[in-house]
Amino acid sequence: MRRSDISDEILADVKNHLNITWDDSATDDKLRGLIAAATVYLDGKGGTALDYDADGLPRMLMMEFVRYARDEALDVFENNYMTLILAMQNERAVNAYVESTQQTEA
Repeated sequence: MRRSDISDEILADVKNHLNITWDDSATDDKLRGLIAAATVYLDGKGGTALDYDADGLPRMLMMEFVRYARDEALDVFENNYMTLILAMQNERAVNAYVESTQQTEA
């Protein structure tokens, strides 16, 4: 995802998650860059483009990635969130399996 593809709604949700109550274009630009980096990273872990608009693990992990990156603690993000990253991968694999079995039964 590119910075320009990030919706104002996701930006507002991330700002709320980070308790950013002010409007500043430099802050917004920085957050858009961090959100873009988070989605690229998590899409790679998920093996496909994930849905960050819906509530769920991808959205939560994206917000936490941004929080860690903003706080310059990205070096410990993956270690701290490995369980949830694996859960996200497993959830995706189970959903793909269910879809494939439903298609072969039809």
